[in-house]
Amino acid sequence: MERTMILCWFLLLCIPMAYGGYYSKTESLVSHLRKVTNLRFFFHGILGGENTTAVTVASANSSLLGPSNSIVVDHAPLTVGPEPTSKTIGNAQGLEVFAGRDTTTVVVYLDFGFTEGELNGSSISVFSRNPATETERELAVIGGRGKFKLAEGYALLKTIFISNTSLVVEYNVTVIHY
Repeated sequence: MERTMILCWFLLLCIPMAYGGYYSKTESLVSHLRKVTNLRFFFHGILGGENTTAVTVASANSSLLGPSNSIVVDHAPLTVGPEPTSKTIGNAQGLEVFAGRDTTTVVVYLDFGFTEGELNGSSISVFSRNPATETERELAVIGGRGKFKLAEGYALLKTIFISNTSLVVEYNVTVIHY
């Protein structure tokens, strides 16, 4: 009887502590396991026509908000060079939310999936504010998969070419990952 009572008290006191939390004990990571990879590629956006890479899926119906308030979905090629004919190494898929009254400010979520070479099947994700009218800007790398598990870092962007129907943006990305 006494053993049963001790066992009951033990179970009542220990099980909630072991399974009642929503997080586990914080442990230090060994920092030498982290890797740094530098990437350089070119994003090719085409607006309109047969090979369009960006489509507006929602737009504000108000003159008060201005013309730049819309949501665009992207599926654009990534290449090794700025020329549209250079080797394709992957694609970018995601959303761009255009918001702003006085300037074009874009909140970007893009997943860069690589389809060639050592990075085939891996991707990095960016989510950040993108002041699209500036020639040079920075986006945050917030994750990845494949060789870029638990990725973080930053992407430096430079607009190489822009017109009413297309754009080419150079990405220099520093990815910290395991």
